[in-house]
Amino acid sequence: MGGMTMHGNGLKTFAAAAAVLVAGLHAAPGAAEERISYKSAKSGTSYYQMGVELANAVKGGTDGEVIVTVEESQGSVQNVMEAAARAGNYVFTAPPGLVSAAAAGTGPFAERQNPRFAEIRSLFPIPSLTMHFVMRGDADARALEDMAGKTILLGKGSFGATEGEKYLELFGLADKVTVADAELGNASDALKNGQIDGFVTAGSFPAPNVIEASASTPVSLITLTDEQVAETGRTRQVIPAGTYAGIDEDTVTTSLPVVAFTTTATSEETAYLLTKTFWDEKAAMGESARWWNAVTPELLEGSGVKLHPGAARYYEEAGVDLPDDLR
Repeated sequence: MGGMTMHGNGLKTFAAAAAVLVAGLHAAPGAAEERISYKSAKSGTSYYQMGVELANAVKGGTDGEVIVTVEESQGSVQNVMEAAARAGNYVFTAPPGLVSAAAAGTGPFAERQNPRFAEIRSLFPIPSLTMHFVMRGDADARALEDMAGKTILLGKGSFGATEGEKYLELFGLADKVTVADAELGNASDALKNGQIDGFVTAGSFPAPNVIEASASTPVSLITLTDEQVAETGRTRQVIPAGTYAGIDEDTVTTSLPVVAFTTTATSEETAYLLTKTFWDEKAAMGESARWWNAVTPELLEGSGVKLHPGAARYYEEAGVDLPDDLR
């Protein structure tokens, strides 16, 4: 079959998730509830906040039968690695490409191969990592080429920093842009004080650090052409007008999908329950945190990681058409 399509009596109220989700379900003796440890990103990040929101949604959506505890994580690679060590009922989120690399024993997993990586299965997408090229309003920059001659803060070590550096090289800007030697956490103040002309960050929109910057300083967002998006090899993403203060036009940029995974050691019923609860509660989550509104089943397409049988059962019951490579 082709791409995913959703039909009427399927998923409840569709309005329209690295960071890593780790869930170990433990039913206490004699207790009706299941306990889930949710290993998220570093505390204070948008993905950690999503973990808290999802934990609350799961508790509410199951009438307290499933209790989620959010734990801090140091990043996606660490948490994918845990798939080889954890017992059953383990759930985590990561970019699909990282999971594929683990199964193939390439990239960061080349020296740490394990056959259990091939047992990873997908559940549902969460908000994507979306690239933001944020410029001070008076920098007169709306296109990538307008960054030439400007001072840009990329930060260090994050996906956004690595991706931003790649784009500067890809589009011939590496020798035309001054890269500020500072931490991304200082971006808003540095922008306001005129120490930088812009910064690059990756996060689900609306991103907290972009909200902070736009609240204190007029800003603009760089928009990419479709040809530039294609050249990056990433997914085309539109940040709607009005997402940030003073940004009254849609912004075309790129994103990296992030998906919730588990392993074959997780029971079909557990995978089904988590997947169903997520989609049942997604619209309500989107009312209080808009980044959930951009999540659709189509974000699973091209992930290259097969669905867990429990998740597949839910999508089939919900009338979602599943590509053959996910089944």
